[in-house]
Amino acid sequence: MFVSYLILTLLHVQTAMLARPGGENIGCDDFLGSDKVVDKCGVCGGDNTGCQVVSGVFKHALTSLGYHRVVEIPQGATKINITEMHKSNNYLALRSRSGRSIINGNWAIDRPGKYEGGGTMFTYKRPNEISSTAGESFLAEGPTNEILDVYMIHQQPNPGVHYEYVIMGNNAINPQVPPQRRPGEPFNEQLETEGRSQEDRDENESEDKEDLHGKTPEHFTSESAQTFPVRHPDRFSSHRPDNLVPPAPQPPRRNRDHNWKQLGMTECSTTCGKGSQHPVFRCVHRSTHEEVPESYCDSSMKPTPEEEPCNLFPCPAFWDIGEWSECSKTCGLGMQHRQVLCRQVYANRSLTVQPYRCQHLEKPETTSTCQLKICSEWQIRTDWTSCSVPCGVGQRNREVKCVSNIGDVVDDAECNMKLRPNDIENCDMGPCAKSWFLTEWSERCSAECGAGVRTRSVVCMTNHVSSLPLEGCGNNRPAEATPCDNGPCAGKLEWFAGSWSQCSIECGSGTQQREVICVRKNTDTFEVLDPYECSFLEKPPSQQTCNLKPCGAKWFSTEWSMCSKSCQGGFRVREVRCLSDDMTLSSLCDPQLKPEERESCNPQDCVPEVDENCKDKYYNCNVVVQARLCVYNYYKTACCASCTRVANRHSGFLGSR
Repeated sequence: MFVSYLILTLLHVQTAMLARPGGENIGCDDFLGSDKVVDKCGVCGGDNTGCQVVSGVFKHALTSLGYHRVVEIPQGATKINITEMHKSNNYLALRSRSGRSIINGNWAIDRPGKYEGGGTMFTYKRPNEISSTAGESFLAEGPTNEILDVYMIHQQPNPGVHYEYVIMGNNAINPQVPPQRRPGEPFNEQLETEGRSQEDRDENESEDKEDLHGKTPEHFTSESAQTFPVRHPDRFSSHRPDNLVPPAPQPPRRNRDHNWKQLGMTECSTTCGKGSQHPVFRCVHRSTHEEVPESYCDSSMKPTPEEEPCNLFPCPAFWDIGEWSECSKTCGLGMQHRQVLCRQVYANRSLTVQPYRCQHLEKPETTSTCQLKICSEWQIRTDWTSCSVPCGVGQRNREVKCVSNIGDVVDDAECNMKLRPNDIENCDMGPCAKSWFLTEWSERCSAECGAGVRTRSVVCMTNHVSSLPLEGCGNNRPAEATPCDNGPCAGKLEWFAGSWSQCSIECGSGTQQREVICVRKNTDTFEVLDPYECSFLEKPPSQQTCNLKPCGAKWFSTEWSMCSKSCQGGFRVREVRCLSDDMTLSSLCDPQLKPEERESCNPQDCVPEVDENCKDKYYNCNVVVQARLCVYNYYKTACCASCTRVANRHSGFLGSR
């Protein structure tokens, strides 16, 4: 017990000497007062000739978005430093030559932290302070065991990427550095292991290897560890430099009754993953070891508490779940992704580790379906309208709207414009030429006896193709009434009703009037009598209701064309159409009542008539005939033969009627 206390006391004294204010520095060779430092090659007191430092700046102007290779890190590289020269929206990426992504691969951006790759541990930093102008960086001690490639995910102009690494040369010397303790171990471990058995040391080494399984030493490096191992007397003597100045002799220590003593350790800062604790020193009486106020002890001799690692075993691995990406589609069924990494906490840092360490846990899904809203769709709200013209080529339209999933009409941009149905199209109503269309004569005469009339309807409508410059259908409107006679009247009294006047309105229910008189009909004349003379007869109404629309569809036809032959039998044709009340084409007429569209004509034998002076002077006299211009002397003379044939056919046609 006394020996242990003595060793501990000596240790405290030596530590206090090393840490005293204003004391001499300790060189990299672990000697007090030495000025040796480690060069870039890692050689204590070296002159940077044992290795090759490779550095440069990648400043290429990039144009296309995506991954662009910056530099190749060779196998065996150490002291790797890849740093953006200024903050940007670009990202650095790291991939092995075998194709495995280490950092920021496959268009996924990793969080800052530590990542294993190439046989070393890379520290990925991304300053996120608003005021910071520093860019991203990869740092690693190395050495690498394979070739690695550094890429830039280019999104904006390249601010420049500085790269630097060290390659050991063939003439590199082994660094003359005393064996350092493993980072994070207690600073007095060398003294403690001197008294341990070989069995204890083997067990400890076995535990260390188990803790380090699957990790490189950089996993456990603490950036804040700045401790130095305490040397055992005469240890590392073979490395002592010749110019080492021995420490100045210390003044004799006063014999005091009180001294500093370690009384336990503080609690570990964490329960797993490498925490820290430090010894607690108290002022005690040398003989009784009773704790007394600190003023009883020399404050300059109080050992400096040095943090020691504790609970070195790693915390259980866990799945670190990233945020879901945006849905791949703004409407309808899409996909979203998230990053799921296996991580472990060590030294208050979350480190990315191999996925097999999380195999005891169910891995969360990395992809999922998503639907922000149901896509809007096109709806046809109305049927096609009538053609804009009664003949020729016009247009018709219909209403097409973009409708949301709840039935509201929304902006067209919310529907797929490529799938929009046409809301306007051309329509062809046939060639534009004018002709008179007629109904058949009414079957009933307007008078039961004596002279009366039969009527028909006449309308100007489009007909066949014609190049004639006609305005409307011309002035030769066919007659709408024709005389009829049902035989002589034998002087009897009767009411005579005149024709009905026009309907008072064009559509709907209206009224129309006619004159009704009492007459006595004779063979050739009739006598108007006072109305009371016919009072014994039922008087026809002089007023009635009328309704022009709707009154049903009717058959209309044009006048007969000229006979195809002037003699020996020909044929003539006319066009027949079913028209509704608004004089548009209809399919509601009775097919059995449809008038004939063709009939025979001019069956008489041909009698040749030759007039040498009657000839056509123009080749297109048929146009003059069609335009009915033969009534004018100029055209009748210029197209004498054609006009004469038409006149003969017409006279023959009338004769046949």
